Amino acid sequence: MNTISVTRKTTESEMILKLTPPPLASDYRAKINTPIIFLNHMIEHIAWRSGFNIETEVKLDKFCLAHLVCEDLGIAFGRAVAEYVSRHVDDGVNSYGFGVGIIDEAKAQCVISFESRSYFDFTSKVELPAEAEDMHAEDLSVFLDGFAQGARATLHIDIDKGVNSHHIWEAVYRAFGIALGEALKLNPEKSGRTSGVAGKIDFVIE
Repeated sequence: MNTISVTRKTTESEMILKLTPPPLASDYRAKINTPIIFLNHMIEHIAWRSGFNIETEVKLDKFCLAHLVCEDLGIAFGRAVAEYVSRHVDDGVNSYGFGVGIIDEAKAQCVISFESRSYFDFTSKVELPAEAEDMHAEDLSVFLDGFAQGARATLHIDIDKGVNSHHIWEAVYRAFGIALGEALKLNPEKSGRTSGVAGKIDFVIE
């Protein structure tokens, strides 16, 4: 199944994330488990749109801090995806993807590139509600920022339209899932080629 498993452990939390390539399992939703219901729903959209199975397990020390869960799990997720990209360069992994997500009145765009450069850019043309279901809305962007850090990816999210907070963030995560799925597709004609012309980046440390 070529599953990649990442465990990120600190004194506050232990995040376990498993990433398995398509096809999406029929019980994929049952394997997405965090203490935050709406975050589970957003990860569900990433899996559905990308086609990748995402299994999560969250263990907390004492305090259930939503910000910590979103940031640490996002970093673990990014690390798993970075490992997938690294393993499949010779298989022609695209390393670059673009997606547009819509639901009713809401629309968002996402662009992602894997070039060993951690950068997250987030803009919105609409005022974002402070809450989305059982979450502070800012933590939904924290999860994506954590992903960019863990994946060492350049990630741009732009919200174009939206009124309902649920719809706005669902459009964002749909767009992200689509872009991620495109970035992780394998194209034999691109074997050995990276997203940027600089190619693989190596450091010599003495």
